[in-house]
Amino acid sequence: MLINWHDPDHVYLVCGKTDLRKGIDGLAMVIAENYGLELYDNSLFLFCGSRNDRFKGLLWDGEGFILRYLY
Repeated sequence: MLINWHDPDHVYLVCGKTDLRKGIDGLAMVIAENYGLELYDNSLFLFCGSRNDRFKGLLWDGEGFILRYLY
């Protein structure tokens, strides 16, 4: 599977502290319930935890979600 991280239609930075122990389901629930955004429209969601130099990225690739830990 080849992922093109340079071509999401939208990039959303979720403001505030997010518990980065959450997995795909927990982070998807945060987006759906708190922000009402569509998860399946080629968007990259970036979550920040208590440290501002580490992020989790959530992306739908057409077949499933990809969860990346970025630092």
